Amino acid sequence: MDLKARLNEAVKAHGKVYDNISREELIRHSVLNQEAVVSKGGALATWTPIESTGRSPNDTVIVKRPSSEANIDWTSPNNIPIDEETFNMAFEEALHHLNTKKQIYVTDRVVGADSSYAMAVRLVTSHALGALFTDNMFRPIPEDIEKSRFNGKDYYLLHLPYDKLNASRFEGRLRKLPNGQTSDMIVAMDMDRRIGVIVGSAYGGSVKKLIFTVMNYYLPLEGILPLHCSANEGPKGDSALLLGLSGTGKTSLSADPSRALLGDDEHGWSDVGIANFENGCYAKMINIHPEKEKDIYDAVMHHDDYLNHGAIVENAMIYPDGIFDYNDDRFTPNSRASYPLIYLRNIKKSSTAGHPKTILFLTADAYGVIPPIARLNPDQAMLWFLMGYTSKLAGTETGVTEPQATFSRFFGQPFMPCNPDVYAGMLGQKMQQHNTNVFLINTGWSGGPYGVGKRIDITLTRRMVNAALSGELNDVEYVYDSLFHLNIPRSCPGIPEEMLFPKNTWPQPGDYDEAARKLAAKFAGSFDKSYGHKNISPPVVAQCPGK
Repeated sequence: MDLKARLNEAVKAHGKVYDNISREELIRHSVLNQEAVVSKGGALATWTPIESTGRSPNDTVIVKRPSSEANIDWTSPNNIPIDEETFNMAFEEALHHLNTKKQIYVTDRVVGADSSYAMAVRLVTSHALGALFTDNMFRPIPEDIEKSRFNGKDYYLLHLPYDKLNASRFEGRLRKLPNGQTSDMIVAMDMDRRIGVIVGSAYGGSVKKLIFTVMNYYLPLEGILPLHCSANEGPKGDSALLLGLSGTGKTSLSADPSRALLGDDEHGWSDVGIANFENGCYAKMINIHPEKEKDIYDAVMHHDDYLNHGAIVENAMIYPDGIFDYNDDRFTPNSRASYPLIYLRNIKKSSTAGHPKTILFLTADAYGVIPPIARLNPDQAMLWFLMGYTSKLAGTETGVTEPQATFSRFFGQPFMPCNPDVYAGMLGQKMQQHNTNVFLINTGWSGGPYGVGKRIDITLTRRMVNAALSGELNDVEYVYDSLFHLNIPRSCPGIPEEMLFPKNTWPQPGDYDEAARKLAAKFAGSFDKSYGHKNISPPVVAQCPGK
């Protein structure tokens, strides 16, 4: 069954199709269709159903078939298999819903700033706001698209954000909800037929992360390493990658006025350098500070003509006068803003750069025991890349209401479907080949755990990041942390020395020791569970905390 052809025929047969209409018209339709309201700053404000305020990983599935199953790590809890028949059923229901709409929208964009591996993406959606989201986040089709290795291998996405599946038809095929009923939501990918279906998830991140996962599957097969990271470039052409899960500060820390931004979330590392996948940013807005995170704040605000703006703010509190209150998390702590990169002050328009000089691993440690900055040797770097430790922050996923210690390999496990040795081997090879420095940055808590200590001020984190990028930490003395196997600098310009060693910031040092041992035990347990059966290099294993 050629589902792409079926979808194209359905689009042709529909009575009212808005096919790649202008950005201004997408904005106008979003407001006229009552999909969003105009805020005082010109951004469009929208609110999703409560079940769509974050990703729904348990409803995110991949078609499993003999021709490609060896490429995917089915032992990962994030790679949930469905059979082709279930995907076809979901596609048919989505197509039925599409045919009932008064109007539909189509956009054709690409993912990938490097034309040699830009992949065309066709979105067919029931909502203008969904189409506008792709205009914010994905890139225009380049004139030299024919040189892409994906030329003629477009990916299609059928998007019905506010419809539901007939759950009774999917009993035994899709997940059971806590109430015993079958889920009526699906975010599904078919890698072989290059088509995806979203039904019932209005969260913009579902579109973005589905396409990100798709790219993370295809690129390693082409010898390109995909990374869940932000990237920027200094005045001397020195590029850097910042890896971290949502909420760890990738977007905020990469938006540095002294460095040109390539992108805030998704990049590929090829034989010629790094390139952003996207055209925009999808920033967390909760508690955003208009001075400390000025670039992001201003990108969303201060546009008088809403038809020439088009930033989308999801699930943030707004008052009757049209002003957002980003500190109010009663609806969700996961309020988001989608906007084009060009709304930021300092970007590199090509969104490409040479091989990175520095890699930063970002973690938001809710235990308050990881140092705010540490240098990693190659084996330590490989271990932290495999473990991807952070604390999952409230609101990032449905049902997460307070920080939880989590290990997400490659700082993006839900979006990295291939076998782990594929990504780890490629990173290790590239780090060695290009002599890349690696630092661990803790953007989480200091002076105690979550609820006792305080989150590290972003201005201090920025200073440490700048020291790592500028080379100021190349010649300082380091102290080896034998529990977490980290190299902690004795000094860092602009940072109080006692802060560099977390134990010094705790009221009771004994409490720190106990918390540190507990977290190290979690590392060891997670490593054994995830990699105990895999052939991991002994020097890398030796760097695991708790071992």
